[in-house]
Amino acid sequence: MTTVFVGGSRQVKRLPVEAKTRIDNVVAKGFAILVGDANGADKAVQKYLAEARYDKVTVYCSGDTIRNNLGQWETCTVNAGEREKNFQFYAAKDREMAQQAEFGLMIWDGQSPGTVLNILRLVQASKKAVLVSVAEKSEVEFKGEEDWDAFLSRCSSKLRRDMERRASQDELFMLRRAQDKLKLSSA
Repeated sequence: MTTVFVGGSRQVKRLPVEAKTRIDNVVAKGFAILVGDANGADKAVQKYLAEARYDKVTVYCSGDTIRNNLGQWETCTVNAGEREKNFQFYAAKDREMAQQAEFGLMIWDGQSPGTVLNILRLVQASKKAVLVSVAEKSEVEFKGEEDWDAFLSRCSSKLRRDMERRASQDELFMLRRAQDKLKLSSA
């Protein structure tokens, strides 16, 4: 069965029509959905799926305490280690969902480095993804590294720095490699 990782920015409180359409397509095909437990996009996706009474959902959380599970679905607790509850603590569940899923759908506020890092994680694992940008009312499809490189070339230097600060070593390697390609192409 195809499994889709659906996530997004904590600043996204309501799903845009583009995201609802994509989620409706996933539901119509009967695919399994992996979603996090955070407030924002995760909670909005959960609300949408609960209202649709969709049951092929697993909610992922880092650590022992789940923050949101609006549909009382199956849960998957990811061992985030003994770390304090910071970005890396919560990113543990995102990394696991990116590994378990075959496809990704991210709903982005146009600023969240975590949402964009989820796209990177999916691309690193040779998986396709779609980024729905709430701010730009657009969608970007990622089928491989070339799409990632093109997207990164349009990102602000602030967003790239924020991603670097939050990236794991593997993610940082891919970020820097893409940035090196950008430098070479503009030289």
